[in-house]
Amino acid sequence: MSVKHAISRGLELGRSVFQLGLLKSGGRLVAKLRADRLRVGPSGRTAQPQPFLPSRYRYYRTSLRGLAAQLQSAGFGRRFGGGSPRNRAVFLAFGLGVGLIEQQLEEDRRSAATCQEIQAVFRKKRFQSPLKPFTSGYKLEDYVIGNQIGKGSNAAVYEAAAPFAVFPKDGGSSLVQLREDEDEGETARSLTCCSLRNFPLAVKMMWNFGAGSSSEEILKSMSQELVPAGPLALKQEKEQITLDGYFGVVPKRVSAHPNVIRVYRAFTADVPLLPGAREEYPDVLPARLNPAGLGNNRTLFLVMKNYPCTLRQYLEESTPGRRQGALMVLQLLEGVDHLCRQGVAHRDLKSDNVLLELDSDGCPRLVITDFGCCLAQSDSSLQLPFNSMWVNRGGNASLMAPEVTTAVPGCGVVIDYGKADAWAVGAISYEIFGQDNPFYRAVGLESRSYQEKQLPPLHSGVPADVQLVIRLLLRRNPSKRPSARVAANMLHLSLWGRKALANQDSVGMRKLADWLLCQSAVVLLKGCSGPGGNTVETELQRSFLSNLDLEDLRTAAGFLLYGREQRQACILSA
Repeated sequence: MSVKHAISRGLELGRSVFQLGLLKSGGRLVAKLRADRLRVGPSGRTAQPQPFLPSRYRYYRTSLRGLAAQLQSAGFGRRFGGGSPRNRAVFLAFGLGVGLIEQQLEEDRRSAATCQEIQAVFRKKRFQSPLKPFTSGYKLEDYVIGNQIGKGSNAAVYEAAAPFAVFPKDGGSSLVQLREDEDEGETARSLTCCSLRNFPLAVKMMWNFGAGSSSEEILKSMSQELVPAGPLALKQEKEQITLDGYFGVVPKRVSAHPNVIRVYRAFTADVPLLPGAREEYPDVLPARLNPAGLGNNRTLFLVMKNYPCTLRQYLEESTPGRRQGALMVLQLLEGVDHLCRQGVAHRDLKSDNVLLELDSDGCPRLVITDFGCCLAQSDSSLQLPFNSMWVNRGGNASLMAPEVTTAVPGCGVVIDYGKADAWAVGAISYEIFGQDNPFYRAVGLESRSYQEKQLPPLHSGVPADVQLVIRLLLRRNPSKRPSARVAANMLHLSLWGRKALANQDSVGMRKLADWLLCQSAVVLLKGCSGPGGNTVETELQRSFLSNLDLEDLRTAAGFLLYGREQRQACILSA
């Protein structure tokens, strides 16, 4: 619609309003415009408090609602009468304003429709599972167990293989030979060690102290571990067991995502005497294996993919570059957003609970694991009643968000975990870029009491937009902190959409929509061309396009523009 047409249409609407005597109820027109704006398409989400933006950039959050409200205040707050030049000018301004609003509404409708079409295309494309089809059994005897590869506060993890994976077609080698080959090879697990080829799976054995020894009791007690389980992880009869979880609430099951661990099989079995058990965890063994042991005879076993190392182990040996670091932070945000959308808060995010492997391009792929402390309620609210100090607030206290650590129990008190995991990603980002986590002992800040100005500066080599995202994620007030989705969108725009934001004081949604269409074509072509469709960058772009939301994209663009303007102001004042 041209400006001339907009003025003409606005004058026509304004004249109609005047002739029908509707000036006193002009607010109805504005309400209609607002309703039209909101009918662009269903978002399928509940309203969330938006983060703070300076007034100049609040347009990206409120769209035309703010403009409509200003027009209502200016145009209908006065009484029209007579035919004076002043009143005619006011009437003309009203017509022009309504016309421009219609023009912008039409652009918004087109942009929202574009987003919905792109989202629909990419939501149909399933993320590929690292090992599929997975046909191994539901008994411990169906797997060959190797050496211990990890141990935490509630479980031990062993490398494993199903028989078809351990014994190649050419006759293969025995389990003893496999272990001898491993001993002759690398002593420490590397990203390409032979152990991963021989043992592509990992079996996690939970430690069972008080859950009893029946399968039903074990599954009920450890139900949070099943949140990332696939649809065939449990035997069909086990699926019939009601998993009560925390406070008698049935836990959620999350769908597959490249940045969230997938549990292929889950079953109960008698605790075996595995390599290193008596030396590493004698107290948790049952009395039949250790007379002084306190554990029960049966426990839960989880089968999943074997990853080379944790994020912490990787960062001890390697320092990611600028782009790789940004991609790693983005993967954590995409994983957290996926969990939040499905009503799950991890509540124990730390570099030890993130697994890592390299893709075909050598880029680290991050996977969130260990859901034993998660909040996974059937109502997807991410809100936990906090009426007593005995309520479990989560795992690692050092990386609990301020709204969690400062909560005081009482009648009607609720802890909102909607942005708590995103805050933890901000803290872990320091580790990704080679610095001490500010909330660990080396720096000594406490999430309960720190001030944002106390946060240590990030190295100058960290991209400015990434620094901005990290600072925003670590805001104390969750209402001023971006969600994981908005923060992820900021990094997507910074990494791939800089031209859409370049040299502009404001972002036209038409230009962003054009960029989105180009991105969609690129990602679809990569997916059709073979191996390139499974790289970290392609997976991230696919995740972004399958979760497009016009308002979240606007908010992200506004944050980036505001940050860039602030940096320019600092440069000019220096």
